[in-house]
Amino acid sequence: MAKFNKKITTGLKIVISAALIYFIITKINITEIKGILVKSNLVYLGLATVFFIISKIIAAVRLNLYFHQLHIPLTLTSNLKLYLLGMFYNLFLPGGIGGDAYKGYLLKKNFEVSTKRIVSVLVLDRLTGLLLLFIYACTLVSLLEFDELQRYVWLFVIAIPLSVAIFWLLNRKFFTYVLSIFWKTLVFSAIVQFAQLLCIWFILSALNIELNQVAYLVIFLVSSIVAVVPLTLGGIGSREVTFFYGAELLGLDQNISVGVSILFFLITALVSLSGVWYHFKKIKLEVIDKCVN
Repeated sequence: MAKFNKKITTGLKIVISAALIYFIITKINITEIKGILVKSNLVYLGLATVFFIISKIIAAVRLNLYFHQLHIPLTLTSNLKLYLLGMFYNLFLPGGIGGDAYKGYLLKKNFEVSTKRIVSVLVLDRLTGLLLLFIYACTLVSLLEFDELQRYVWLFVIAIPLSVAIFWLLNRKFFTYVLSIFWKTLVFSAIVQFAQLLCIWFILSALNIELNQVAYLVIFLVSSIVAVVPLTLGGIGSREVTFFYGAELLGLDQNISVGVSILFFLITALVSLSGVWYHFKKIKLEVIDKCVN
């Protein structure tokens, strides 16, 4: 029954993603976007890819901090392999075992730790990332020269410390076993999201976009938050729709905006695809003093 329900869920995600992509295709100029992508600067795209990879390495380090709190002392190398495989599963095998589910299964199989705590740290890891997306979004929105938002700038400013305080209180109440690394994981999350902002900045540079860069960065941050909502396959479709309507709201070129989204997806797919190696080659989880099969 569980497998059947999972197939239904996956099927719905495929339908929603396909519908959103079809909707975007009917709204944009495909020829113009193709021209934008073809003319993009490969050097800047290479730098965008480098910073995306850096963001994922730091994200893996952050996750490993949580694992260590559960007395799962994975080496950085083993955790990076596991993280990369998880990225591959999440994007390319949505109908199979998900990336987080596989991590949980493998860790539960090899270490004496409760399923509840494994699931908790995997969720906390994502929530910490979301918190920094929200903080950066609030910060950049307050810098936008957009009249309709200027009157609400004080709300965005107040929301930053308030969101951190609420998240800390939730950790203190429900996840005391990882509270000691709260600020450390927050710092790592800040680095992760900053590296991804640099990735988008280089994509903008690759497309020779010099005006309204802050606005595009805000749209990216909002799209990253939307993409986490599990309604589509790896955020496919939902991110592009967010870029499309975000550009409309902020008075930007919608074709260029969607083009930025497409390039970010291609970089994500390229890096995630490298995880296929560990799909065929069994990962040995190396810990501080031994190797776990």
